[in-house]
Amino acid sequence: MNNYLKILGFLFVGLFIVGCNSSSLSKEQLAKIQLEKEKLGQVLFFDKNLSKNRTQSCSTCHNPQTGFTDNRDNGVEKMASLGDDGKSIGDREAPSAAYAKFSPKFHYDAKKKEYIGGQFWDGREATLAGQAGGPPLNPAEMGMPSKKAVVNRLKENEFYVKQFKKIYGEDIFKSDEKAYTAMTKVIEAFEMTKEFAPFDSKYDRYLKGEYDLTPLEDLGKSIFFSNNNNSCANCHVLRGEDKEYETFSNYEYHNIGTPINHKLRAKNGVKAIDNGLLNNPAVTDEKQKGKYKVPTLRNVAVTAPYMHNGVFKDLRTVIEFYDKYNNQDRKINPETNKPWEDPEVKENIALEKLKANKLSDRKVDALIAFLKLLTDKRYEHLLEK
Repeated sequence: MNNYLKILGFLFVGLFIVGCNSSSLSKEQLAKIQLEKEKLGQVLFFDKNLSKNRTQSCSTCHNPQTGFTDNRDNGVEKMASLGDDGKSIGDREAPSAAYAKFSPKFHYDAKKKEYIGGQFWDGREATLAGQAGGPPLNPAEMGMPSKKAVVNRLKENEFYVKQFKKIYGEDIFKSDEKAYTAMTKVIEAFEMTKEFAPFDSKYDRYLKGEYDLTPLEDLGKSIFFSNNNNSCANCHVLRGEDKEYETFSNYEYHNIGTPINHKLRAKNGVKAIDNGLLNNPAVTDEKQKGKYKVPTLRNVAVTAPYMHNGVFKDLRTVIEFYDKYNNQDRKINPETNKPWEDPEVKENIALEKLKANKLSDRKVDALIAFLKLLTDKRYEHLLEK
């Protein structure tokens, strides 16, 4: 069973209603409950009342019109998000919520000797529900003081009260902890829907025989999946070349030598080094410093800026940044016209993973052409911009 079908299967696992025995429910009843969760989660995803000043929702930083990323300028050119207080600016770019459901629970793979999965750039939440519960309580994001305060906002809405009781039972609001967890679960249910992962890009259509690659796109595909040396596929492929439902991430963590985003730091005032994976409370190994989760490349061409801190504006810059490790001619950052800056964390750079055949300018063009193919159909109009 492929990962996509597994995820769909998970949608029907663990469903329950307080006071009811789920084993006594039919498939039709379970599916109906799941649909109720998804609908409620969708409404909550767009509800600004769940933030302190009632200005920010999940969709504010994960806009479904722009690949579930934060398209607000905020004075920092979309490099990070502005908080509900109107002044706090984060130090990392909000990762896309698209295809996030395929990231496995955060864990350590003893065989690979790698941490894998989880949510956020450092995997600090194991699941989508855990991720959904973070921003409302973060003072630099939605700014609510407590779970109780969030639950009180839910209680203000008669529709919410009715739906939560319908799904989880009449006693759901007797415990703020249980009610808050239920909220995160229904948001997770919405994020597990096809809305977030349609798999309808030109690449997906090509796999179904509904789209013919141009010569440049075909060259880019060959370079991307090349096995002659380490390639993009080394980290950005989970299932394999020409496999349906490829998410274009292996969900591992690596330090690729990303430099500090000084422009962002000048705005948010952050001075400390971002330790990446080492910031995850479950990780204590100093060797994990500076590592970040490999992001999906789905919609990558329309979700600039790039890297965990939004330091690069253009997709071409990203490819040339990788190529500089193997190509002595790539000495200059095309966005600054200056030499590439030093990595924020110089230790643990994944030099073995970064080894690859050097790229000509035409091959860079080809890779960009291929990456554009990974754009969901609903966002293809954004490629023109």
